[in-house]
Amino acid sequence: MENRKPFQLRSILIIYNAIQVVFSCWLFYEACVAGWFAGYSLRCQPVDYSMSPMALRMARGCWWYYFSKFTEFFDTLFFVMRKRYDQVSTLHVIHHGIMPVSVWWGVKFTPGGHSSFFGFLNTFVHIIMYAYYMLAAMGPKVQKYLWWKKYLTVIQMIQFILVMVHAFQLLFKNDCNYPIAFAYFIGAHAVMFYFLFSGFYRQAYTKKQKDDEQKRLIAHKKEINENGNAKHMNGNTQMYENPGTMEDSYSTTRQRVYVGANNWICQPVNVN
Repeated sequence: MENRKPFQLRSILIIYNAIQVVFSCWLFYEACVAGWFAGYSLRCQPVDYSMSPMALRMARGCWWYYFSKFTEFFDTLFFVMRKRYDQVSTLHVIHHGIMPVSVWWGVKFTPGGHSSFFGFLNTFVHIIMYAYYMLAAMGPKVQKYLWWKKYLTVIQMIQFILVMVHAFQLLFKNDCNYPIAFAYFIGAHAVMFYFLFSGFYRQAYTKKQKDDEQKRLIAHKKEINENGNAKHMNGNTQMYENPGTMEDSYSTTRQRVYVGANNWICQPVNVN
């Protein structure tokens, strides 16, 4: 693999990301109709452990959300096959490594209720994210319209802020008897991911922008210096090409001084 050329997976990437968009849309829809647009409270929502159709539908949606954390491993596989090792960052490894384990606890003990707010938001973000990846895989003709790439990270950071606020509010008032340990658990994940994504944003966009500005400034100064040197050299060249210039510039008249009785009298005399 080390000496092999990177795989060209354009068609596969377009199909894969299109499937992920559809899958995320379905998960988001299920979260809406089974809870968050069907009576769930943003303030405090208990877990429904009954066998009611809505409770089972939410539990099923949570299980499929857990399953989606494994399909996302294909992201890493495709990065490696294309030798895009820079994309397999610390953020990427931590995010994709932790999520399957973390979501398992939620599906096992709290399939629905307050903590499902995280999955509800996350599936919506993934719709936008995988749509971007699908468009980016279509090549340069489409990529030039993807100026909004950095705003994906901004949306993800907003997502984690909302999850933090939503989870930690139960620390002050938990009037629905939701398992408080999961509020800590979800909130801590949101804090960790917020700082990871904000660090990535600073490194990828803010710092890069400053570096680009510094490079442009250095290039501008270099251009000014080169132009100044070129003008100086041109001036010297003209001087040597016209050797009479210096002599001609020297006055061809001299002054002969006579001392009069009361005045200095200067009379120009032509020496040619």
